[in-house]
Amino acid sequence: MQALILAAGIGNRLGDAVNNRPKCLLQFADKSLLERHLEILSANGIREVTIVTGYLEESIRKSLSETGTGDINVRTIRNDDYLEGSVVSLWTGRDILNSGTPVILMDADVLYSGKIMQSLVDSSCENCFLLDRDFEAGDEPVKLCIKDGQIIEFRKMIDPTVEYDLQGESVGFFKFSADVCRLLVDTASNYVAGGRRNEPYEEVIRDIILTRGKLFGYEDITGIPWIEIDFPEDIDRASREVLPAIDSYR
Repeated sequence: MQALILAAGIGNRLGDAVNNRPKCLLQFADKSLLERHLEILSANGIREVTIVTGYLEESIRKSLSETGTGDINVRTIRNDDYLEGSVVSLWTGRDILNSGTPVILMDADVLYSGKIMQSLVDSSCENCFLLDRDFEAGDEPVKLCIKDGQIIEFRKMIDPTVEYDLQGESVGFFKFSADVCRLLVDTASNYVAGGRRNEPYEEVIRDIILTRGKLFGYEDITGIPWIEIDFPEDIDRASREVLPAIDSYR
């Protein structure tokens, strides 16, 4: 199993709070999100990691050189079109997704307890999502809808006619089998070739869910601390609330 981290975006919504850094280099308690990712992945037995870079790629390379990568083999691949949708970053990682091994697909802008990654890696679900039932309703969270134990919808804006038993926020980490990874590449390639380069990568995953939903399962990680860093107030909350909760979580 290996990991593919999507870290190409600019993070426009953070404004000056990023201080001319990629989001994955935001620091909490003197440790960047990227450093934390690598430590947690290593603790869960992941030794091969590929980072899709774009915006300020040289900063990420410099950070990796300065902080080291421990026992993990880390490579970077550049998405030259990082101003477009994240589907292009997913497609940029196609060689990893086509490698014939399971892949942990990750957003780079998440601060989280290592227990979340452990839940994903250790899950009996071959193709696994992470679901948090405790989330703030609105247009921003990427939502999972569950009906009769199966994922039936996955996106920010849920059609009000969709019937479900359970709804939660997706953490932005996924475990996919080699077969589903190949489906991701084929679908992302169709998006890119068809002029849909400004779409979020979640739409590619959603297309496969809608046609092959029985392939997927999920782990409920409600109560385990985590936060996605999208806005300046997220940085404040991450430092003030989430990081102490992570440090004390057992």
